[in-house]
Amino acid sequence: MSQAVKDTRAMISGMAPLLDETVYHFCTAPEELLPQALASFREDEGLSLILSEDVAAEHGLQSALPMMRITFTVHSALDGVGLTAAVAGELARAGIACNMVAGAHHDHAFVPAQDAARAVALLSALAEAT
Repeated sequence: MSQAVKDTRAMISGMAPLLDETVYHFCTAPEELLPQALASFREDEGLSLILSEDVAAEHGLQSALPMMRITFTVHSALDGVGLTAAVAGELARAGIACNMVAGAHHDHAFVPAQDAARAVALLSALAEAT
């Protein structure tokens, strides 16, 4: 297993963004869909799930904003500082919405599906310039 990267420049330059071609929806959904979710978060308003478009459609849960996931393949440390800010800032300057989700090994940015290819290009250029 690789060592987690904590240095800001190393995280940004090594992020190697990878686009997942699956379309996802952020939904408030019933507990029984939890096994089919990519990720979950409990909020006061209910269980938020990130569901594939197929699962969301099957249960009538498609959101108004289909999203795609960009995974940053660098093994970023949970206490690393700056990767999220760099990604969100770069996308904000381009007018692209971004919702970040951190896993134990990688960070993931969910962006509107129609902006996904442009977001990957921008983030790849940011990594190369760092």
